[in-house]
Amino acid sequence: MKKINAIVKSEDETLILGEKISQYLSKGDILGLNGDLGSGKTTFVRGILRGLNYEGHVTSPTFTLINEYDADLYVIHVDFYREENINRWKNIGFEETMYNSDLVIIEWSNLIPEILPADIKILQFDHIGINERKIYLK
Repeated sequence: MKKINAIVKSEDETLILGEKISQYLSKGDILGLNGDLGSGKTTFVRGILRGLNYEGHVTSPTFTLINEYDADLYVIHVDFYREENINRWKNIGFEETMYNSDLVIIEWSNLIPEILPADIKILQFDHIGINERKIYLK
């Protein structure tokens, strides 16, 4: 993946960054998105999906845990925020899903790092001002 080190100042800029990054993603990629609540993780995913020609509604999987999108790549969008029990993730077959999907994007991946592969690409989302976020590849 392309080196990412960007400052965004709006939701639109976050969407555009996600859309641009989508062109560097390929089958088998696993992305972790870490940052505080409201830092733009789900908005960034919307941009990625827009860049992958998905035209439907994109929502945070905070309560559903996993959302699936059929775009140019088949995308599994996961959120570890409300479920940190690694055994629950193993019981629902997350590890198999992770390796049988085109692209997996995991919000709050830092909460259960032991279930993630060594080659995961981690993007950090940091608040640096009221409307500014720094998004960078760790």
